[in-house]
Amino acid sequence: MNVDGKAYRTVWSDNETTSFSVKIIDQKKLPFSFEVKELLSVSDVVRSITEMYVRGAGCIGVTAAYGMWLAAHESHGDPMLLRSFADSLMSSRPTANNLAWAVERQLSELINADPIDWTEIALNEAKLIADEDANWCRRIGENGKELLFDLAKNKPDDQTVNILTHCNAGWLAFSDWGSATAPIYAAHREDIPIHVWVDETRPLNQGSRLTAWELEKEGVPHTVIADNVGGHLMNTGKVDIVITGTDRTTRYGDVVNKIGTYLKALAAHDNGIPFYVALPSSTFDWKASEGGLEIPIEERSQDEVRKMEGLSSSGELLSVELTMPSVSYANYAFDVTPSRLVTGLITERGVCDASEKGVMELFSDKKQLCKS
Repeated sequence: MNVDGKAYRTVWSDNETTSFSVKIIDQKKLPFSFEVKELLSVSDVVRSITEMYVRGAGCIGVTAAYGMWLAAHESHGDPMLLRSFADSLMSSRPTANNLAWAVERQLSELINADPIDWTEIALNEAKLIADEDANWCRRIGENGKELLFDLAKNKPDDQTVNILTHCNAGWLAFSDWGSATAPIYAAHREDIPIHVWVDETRPLNQGSRLTAWELEKEGVPHTVIADNVGGHLMNTGKVDIVITGTDRTTRYGDVVNKIGTYLKALAAHDNGIPFYVALPSSTFDWKASEGGLEIPIEERSQDEVRKMEGLSSSGELLSVELTMPSVSYANYAFDVTPSRLVTGLITERGVCDASEKGVMELFSDKKQLCKS
């Protein structure tokens, strides 16, 4: 996507022939500053994922894929060391499926190859994973755009289609385009009248910090709302459709996504509003059981809830305490939305019901992966 007239992806590498360096957009600095950060080692990559310099299912998958390129270089032909680096990458964040998927894909390419070829193989595979991620998201946009077009057709007098989204499942969360935002960008570029309600998404405010920044750069009309406003908007007819992303989804249609997604789905269900989830096939966990109860739900630092960052009137980025230091906090990063609350899944292969039957009709070639 474009930032001030220049095309960017979230993760990339250049000058591979002279240095082992991965470039990322530093998402911790947004929206107040746009900066590119350089990662020079596997430990740099692990830290960038753990501390959320990069975040979002697809983006951390691509970052980990490039991390395996650095791992191939740092392993010096030692398979045990390569696996150790892979384990470090996979444990950096436990919930998102794309991370383990990308690392395991790299391992399968490397482990039986001649170690002298490891770095070349890993770099080519990382670039392929990044390209696939971008192309899948572009196709999600084309498929999801039709839902917005149908809603617009049924609106009187070219009225705006109002979309509610949660967290950031935009291009910053993937290699390009995003998942939940891809249909929005595709519709906007075809002049379908749309407006996006952007949940701020506490505690790290990925909606107000990242999604709003993205939409501003693309010129998409949007309004940031406090997290608890969504139900009121749905109840008063101000939302036509909800589209979120997901960090992991079972083949049964159960959706693991940013904490608060379940509440949006409940409100949408109660008000008869379609609730769609957008994802590439790399986000499916083909082996997870129905309900996804065994999927690890990351619990992050209490400080993320206790404190908040913002820009002072003098332009200084400050972190402030929100309440008494003695207060305890729980900070679960994700929740599970059961398939019964999900209208459909928007994938690169089309839109399907959030059910095993619906998913496997689109992805019949994945049946072998469903076996334990």
